[in-house]
Amino acid sequence: MLFDKFASAGPVLSIRVCRDMITRRSLGYAYVNFQQPADAERALDTMNFDVLRGRPLRIMWSQRDPALRKSGVGNVFIKNLDKNIDNKSLYDTFSAFGNILSCKIMTDENGQSKGFGFVHFETQEAADSAINKVNGMLLADKKVFVGRFLSRTQRDGDSGPRKFTNIFVKNFGDQLDEEKFRELFSKYGKITSLKLVSDDSGHCKGFGFCSFDTPDEAEQ
Repeated sequence: MLFDKFASAGPVLSIRVCRDMITRRSLGYAYVNFQQPADAERALDTMNFDVLRGRPLRIMWSQRDPALRKSGVGNVFIKNLDKNIDNKSLYDTFSAFGNILSCKIMTDENGQSKGFGFVHFETQEAADSAINKVNGMLLADKKVFVGRFLSRTQRDGDSGPRKFTNIFVKNFGDQLDEEKFRELFSKYGKITSLKLVSDDSGHCKGFGFCSFDTPDEAEQ
């Protein structure tokens, strides 16, 4: 089943399903080795969160260095998320900044979002870019906080009003280019940077980011 699924992205060299040493039951994850890196990229871009046997697949690059996985490098914490934002929405938003090793919305015992989550990037540079661009933006009409991963004690002590200059814009289709995007928002103030997120073929994914010079301009 896994072979047939991933072979549609390109030639597969091997698939290893990880199993319990004693019971030999699947642990719920596997490694897929493609012949070409471009095919692995295609699988990541087109199959992530596809439903298989009633459960969404979570696909990410394999990170074989356990020290890097546990170091906290590239780990980003996001809070004040709308309860309707799921793992796929979080992934789609942050994948614009670099390769994601893992992405998770924290949920309660009923599977409902707790309003915060984590994204682990392959590099700290990608994490810093995401923090700089998304921190303070409106996602589903809620202003989110994005920062480097901190301990629970540090997170609980991180409070107080914040001023932000970044906004997140979505659902505008694939016909809007950067010039029209800038024209649309420049009437609210001085734009310091903007970014339309595109796929591998250069087509706009229908969302982007815009940074203003002052918080008051962004608030408008």
